[in-house]
Amino acid sequence: MRWISLLAAAVAATLLQACAATSVPPQSATQEARAPVTILVSIDAFRPDYLRQGNTPNLDALAAGGVQGTMRPSFPALTFPNHEAIITGMRPDRSGIVAGVMYDPRRPGVRFANTEATQSDEFWWEGAEPLWITAEKAGIRTGVMFWPGLEAAHEGVRPTDWARFDFNYLGGQRIRTVLDWMRRPAGIRPRFAVVYLDIVDRTAHKKGVTAPETIAAVRDADRWIGELADGLKALGQPANLVIVSDHGMSDVRLDRVLLTGDLLPAEAYRFTQWGPFAGIDPLPGHEAEVEAALLKPHPYAECWRKADVPARLHYGKHPRVAAIVCLASQGGEIVSIPPTNKADHGYDPDDPDMTALFLVNGPAFDTRAAAPAKFDNVDVNPLLRRLLGLPAATSIDGSDAPFAALLKH
Repeated sequence: MRWISLLAAAVAATLLQACAATSVPPQSATQEARAPVTILVSIDAFRPDYLRQGNTPNLDALAAGGVQGTMRPSFPALTFPNHEAIITGMRPDRSGIVAGVMYDPRRPGVRFANTEATQSDEFWWEGAEPLWITAEKAGIRTGVMFWPGLEAAHEGVRPTDWARFDFNYLGGQRIRTVLDWMRRPAGIRPRFAVVYLDIVDRTAHKKGVTAPETIAAVRDADRWIGELADGLKALGQPANLVIVSDHGMSDVRLDRVLLTGDLLPAEAYRFTQWGPFAGIDPLPGHEAEVEAALLKPHPYAECWRKADVPARLHYGKHPRVAAIVCLASQGGEIVSIPPTNKADHGYDPDDPDMTALFLVNGPAFDTRAAAPAKFDNVDVNPLLRRLLGLPAATSIDGSDAPFAALLKH
């Protein structure tokens, strides 16, 4: 009789499953139908050749399911000018963020520095409108989890959600903040979110491009990107991810250092920026002396009057640009004392070591399309405008033309 008992149990189980199917709606019927969001992620100083080396499984998977291209930073290849170029679509010479340290003739003696309170002063950022402000004005809710320039309002407008930069708020916490925004009801959920990760830049400066500590930082950044992708999937939240870096990174060569102290007395000039890219102002009465010392040929650096900077660099017209602009060859530094950085950025934007990461993944992208040929980072703003449904801007430097085949029509 055992087979009768088994048959009865099977029939009972079938009936229970049928009852469950009629009494509980399918999961898909209870889930919110979520509209896609756009998320911009910057991994500061992330070189594209960090991919596919066994350290970036999450980024590699997103690239395999999306499109990866090659992006040229704006000159100078520094963090603040390039984040402003990405988010505004305007080159540094037009946005006014011409360096990480700079002066403005309208405020004599006042220095802007990316590590000082001046970075939150709207005065320095008034030359260009970041996309989160454009979006907010159009009624698109935004959330920004750190970004250079975020702390300055624009005519009183800010992102709906934002936070002041804090080194101690690590990448994983930043990503989880964005995911918390995505858990909100549709009415208060950002349609455009931005997050900035700086661990690779900070580590590479101190340790070098391929040091074990830097590769560990690369793995950390990749893990956080994986947490973002997995979290969005768990929420059922479709997202168009645009993952970029502001520039690459190159190891410093101590045999290629130009020490300005060997050429000039300290009282003759003022550095506005130093490193691979340097801005130098002669002090009153020393103009001829400084020009004679710097504008002559040097083995590993070239200097120009601001009016003579090569046209291809799109630089030298803004009043904040220093009187003399210098650029070191790969691995070089222009400093007053020997450098302590093991790696640096700021070199020629066409230097392969300066090439920036560009990776997209999401429902708006046609993954059958070939990656766009090398393009400028000011083109990211027009791409994001398209993703957000904002009208094209006519007064910026970027164009969405490189992405014509990449976007689904």
